[in-house]
Amino acid sequence: MTDPVPSHPLFIEPVNTLEQLIRTGADWLDSYPLSYGHGTDNPLDESAWIALEACDLSPLEPLDDYAIPVRQAHLDRAREWYRRRAEENIPVAYLTGRCWFAGLEFATDPRALIPRSPIAELIASRFEPWLASPPLLILDLCCGGGCIGIATAVEFPQAVVHCADLSSEALELARTNRDHHGLQQRVELYQGDLFKPLPAGAQYDLIVSNPPYVDQRDLQQMGGEFHHEPRLGLAAGADGLDIAHIILEQAATHLKADGVLIVEVGNSAPALEQHYSKLEFVWLDFAAGGQGVFLLTAQQLRAAFAPG
Repeated sequence: MTDPVPSHPLFIEPVNTLEQLIRTGADWLDSYPLSYGHGTDNPLDESAWIALEACDLSPLEPLDDYAIPVRQAHLDRAREWYRRRAEENIPVAYLTGRCWFAGLEFATDPRALIPRSPIAELIASRFEPWLASPPLLILDLCCGGGCIGIATAVEFPQAVVHCADLSSEALELARTNRDHHGLQQRVELYQGDLFKPLPAGAQYDLIVSNPPYVDQRDLQQMGGEFHHEPRLGLAAGADGLDIAHIILEQAATHLKADGVLIVEVGNSAPALEQHYSKLEFVWLDFAAGGQGVFLLTAQQLRAAFAPG
């Protein structure tokens, strides 16, 4: 591949230390019109992620000395990742093949979205104070690579978790992640359209969903990074609510009497509230940032969508 900036120090000058690699890499990334949001929100943090992974160091573990030398093999790997991140807009998690969600490591590739939902914060807090008791049966609907369901299973070791997705490819990735965390006995995978593939009569204490919710306009304006992700996991019609409508209309029949539904709809939240003006959505707050996640109880859903 031809280097569009042949004079950049990252590629023509010696890079001896990890700190030097991170700083020159950040300068390289900053020279491109990149979109962030798949794990970091700025070039310096993005560069640190690339450099640490390239040097076989965990981005999650504290490092006391950034003056450590960089081996040539690690530098070659880092340069290739920097180049592809900048020139092809590939998210770092797809370059390295892994990321972290709710403190857990997950395999990542273009079969599913890169996990980044603020729902991770709800899992860490055990969904307090919203659940009457620890859940025993949980549904991760539109599970993608399985991060929400798997992290919830880890947090609630007494629970069985069902993960459902329309994409058989995403479920293959979810299976890899489930097996990596040794949860074959408690995390069950179902392929099909929303609630249709689930066991007949299953009643859940908690349904969590991060479904497709990007509207047509936002999808067209997204940076190139998002177009490396499966469109099936993003696009949801003109107003971003095609999937949310079905979830709301059908969730009540799959919840226990004191069950709870939590769904992320992102920027489509105003359109959702306008459409269901009589529903009292609880919009959840997140200390680490994030918005567009609502909570409804089984009672609210049954009252709003009761037959007749």
